[in-house]
Amino acid sequence: MLSLVNMEKLLLRGLRGATTVTKDDAELILTATKELLELMLEHNQITDFDLIASIFFTTSPDLSSVFPAEAARAVGMKHVALICSREIPVENSLEKAIRILMHVNTSKKQSEMKHIYLNNAKKLRPDLSKP
Repeated sequence: MLSLVNMEKLLLRGLRGATTVTKDDAELILTATKELLELMLEHNQITDFDLIASIFFTTSPDLSSVFPAEAARAVGMKHVALICSREIPVENSLEKAIRILMHVNTSKKQSEMKHIYLNNAKKLRPDLSKP
């Protein structure tokens, strides 16, 4: 459990990640989302889910077979606030994409957060695609 002294040093930071799948298939979406979540946690040394305030999951309009947030529950995030939404249908946008915005309480600077982009989602932020 965190003490109030430690809590005072924490700031809320946004942590981004994205990945893609090859088709709209529940198992593929959950597997890809779980992989992305685990890498985001690992690369940012997040081991205590109580430090995660919330996670937003979005999917491109061509994915609808499952809620990607189910992958977070599968890795043990029982009390983290989760929500899923669909990306707006922008012409020529990345297809079959799953995006994550995680709000984390941390002592790190925003510039120290390691954002993770996998598969075809590396095109979204090539400057950050180095897991």
